[in-house]
Amino acid sequence: MKKYIEETANYLTSKGFETPEIGIILGTGLGQLTNEIEILQEVSYNHIPNFPTATVEFHKGKLIYGKLAGKKVIVMQGRFHVYEGYSLQDVTYPVRVMKQLGINTLLVSNASGAINLGFKKGELMLIEDHINLQGSSPLAFKGVETLGERFVDMSAPYNVEINSKFKTIAKTNNITLHGGVYASVVGPQLETRAEYRMLKTIGADAVGMSTVPEVIVANHLKLKVAAISVLTDECDPDHLEPVDIADIIANASKAEPNMITLFKALIETL
Repeated sequence: MKKYIEETANYLTSKGFETPEIGIILGTGLGQLTNEIEILQEVSYNHIPNFPTATVEFHKGKLIYGKLAGKKVIVMQGRFHVYEGYSLQDVTYPVRVMKQLGINTLLVSNASGAINLGFKKGELMLIEDHINLQGSSPLAFKGVETLGERFVDMSAPYNVEINSKFKTIAKTNNITLHGGVYASVVGPQLETRAEYRMLKTIGADAVGMSTVPEVIVANHLKLKVAAISVLTDECDPDHLEPVDIADIIANASKAEPNMITLFKALIETL
């Protein structure tokens, strides 16, 4: 894998992706942040050597390099998921490439369902901890020790200093930002009533199908990492209604301006 990572990074460097400081992964329905970026270069995933290709229709599949709030950023407009048939190593490959290019901080966004019934759709949740329910680890492969320490400490996977800044920025801008635990499942099917009850019982405040693999690898690479969930639906097992994916995307778009405000203001402080 080391050889592949170097090959991919060398290709992107040749395309002008020079010394980015911050990596950003944009989740489902959360592509508007790119409108705030002074774009210097962009490449479709299917043109990048060794890169997976986004197969989900609402994930654009572009790697963007530019300036945001005075910092050099590299942005994944569209991410990869296990439910697309990718391995956890494929899903997290871009994080390793971004580290090779020079990032020191990774910011992640996702769309998720609110398990905590005190949270409402259209609000944001700062991920303070997570539960990995994807059935494996992106570090569970032969040779992982050549890329970083095998046994990664996960006592504080989300950077406390960055999370504190997010909370301050939210308060200043009158943005509702809950703190909570994110559970990551495989998908792509949505959860049953019984599964929502189980997730609540084990301590989850929100559920989605991404983020945790990337965060594990970011910790493996000793990157500072923070993540925000846009809550797109409410998962009340006693009053559960069929989920409309179009409605989820619409709710993500409505909440996205607040997420953009948080990301831009945070990046100015980094």
